[in-house]
Amino acid sequence: MRFASLGSGSKGNCTIVECNTTNILIDCGFSLKSTTTRLEQLNKSPADLTAILVSHEHSDHWKGVEDLASKFNVPVYLSAGTYKAKNMESNRTGFHIINNHNDFVIGDFTITPVPVPHDAREPIQYVFKSGSAQFGIITDLGHYTTHIVECYSNCNGILIECNYDEDMLNNGPYPKFLKQRVSGLFGHLSNSQAADLLSRLDCSGLRQLVIGHVSKENNCGDIIRARIGKSIPVNLPVHIAAQTKVSEWFSLA
Repeated sequence: MRFASLGSGSKGNCTIVECNTTNILIDCGFSLKSTTTRLEQLNKSPADLTAILVSHEHSDHWKGVEDLASKFNVPVYLSAGTYKAKNMESNRTGFHIINNHNDFVIGDFTITPVPVPHDAREPIQYVFKSGSAQFGIITDLGHYTTHIVECYSNCNGILIECNYDEDMLNNGPYPKFLKQRVSGLFGHLSNSQAADLLSRLDCSGLRQLVIGHVSKENNCGDIIRARIGKSIPVNLPVHIAAQTKVSEWFSLA
C-alpha cells in the first residue's frame, strides 16, 4: 500500500491511495485538467482510478468530483448528507451512499468510514486496510472524539490536519467570525489538537506521517514540526503536504 497528496489546503484537496491494482481518490478539490496533470506527476491517469471517496461537500473537496466521475466513469462513494447537500437527482447513476457505521470493500481495500465534527451536512473521513497495512486520512474536523481515537490507532500511515497555530490565527488577518469558525468545535484542527490526538494513538507501527490542510495565513512548517514532534516516535519524519505541489509516494510496505 502507498499514498500521495495531489495537493492540500483551502484551495483544493485530493489524496490517492493505491494497493495492487486498486487506486482510490479521496476528494477532488481541483478542476479536471488540474487533477489529470497532478495524477500524471505520479504516473497515474484518471483511467486508473477505481473509485472516488468524498469526505464532504465543501468546494475545496468537491470541485472536480462530478466532471472526473462523469468523463471517466468512476464510481463515487459519499454520505447521504453530502449527496443531499449537492442537490443531485435521486436516481443519479454512479453515486453510492455509504452507511457511516459499516465497513465496505472496494477492490483490495476494506474501508472504515469515520464520522467527524465539521460544519458540513454529514462529513466523514476514512481508514483503509489491506492485509497488515493500514492508512488513515483525518482532516476537516473541529475536535476529535473517542471513536476517532479508536479508528486511527495502529495506522502505518496517517495524513492528519494541522490547519492553524493558535497564536498566528488570533493575531492574523482573518475577521473575527472566520477566526471563530476555524477554531470552533466544527472547524479545523490546530497544531495542538493534532498533536494531542497523535499522543493518544498507538503510533508504534507508524511509518509515514503527512500533515495536510495547512493554512497559508495561520501556520508554518517549523511551528508544526516543533509541536507535532513531541507526540510521535523519535526520528519519524514529518512531511507537509503542499497546496500547489504533488507529494512523493509514501510507501507502507
